[in-house]
Amino acid sequence: MSELDIITPAGWPRAPGYSHAVAGRGRLVFVAGQIGWTPDQRWETDDLVGQLRQALANTLAILAAAGARPQHIARMTWYVLDRQEYLARRPEIGRCWRKLMGRHFPAMALVEVSALVEARAKLEIETTALIPDEA
Repeated sequence: MSELDIITPAGWPRAPGYSHAVAGRGRLVFVAGQIGWTPDQRWETDDLVGQLRQALANTLAILAAAGARPQHIARMTWYVLDRQEYLARRPEIGRCWRKLMGRHFPAMALVEVSALVEARAKLEIETTALIPDEA
């Protein structure tokens, strides 16, 4: 198996912007929740999409250090402070996603929360990647 398998039950439509399930064999990489500050913990923006861009860049840097690429991401959980802001900015979020992640859509969940540990954070993203075994 060279890549992850996207699982969609027979008769189900393809999920919009995520996958129903992902399967594979290999090395698991669990990435702690990433927020929108730089690796040296500096905030460059309070904008949701700007923080998303940085959180994804942080996630990808951690995965690269483990030998993983975006297409190895099997699942993500996003915690957002404002569901309405997320929904209103979906087109921008989609453009940011495609620029950094391409057209890979892992299994995902999005949860609205009342607060995050870092007061300026607008979102936090947990990630699990699976680096497939060599064929």
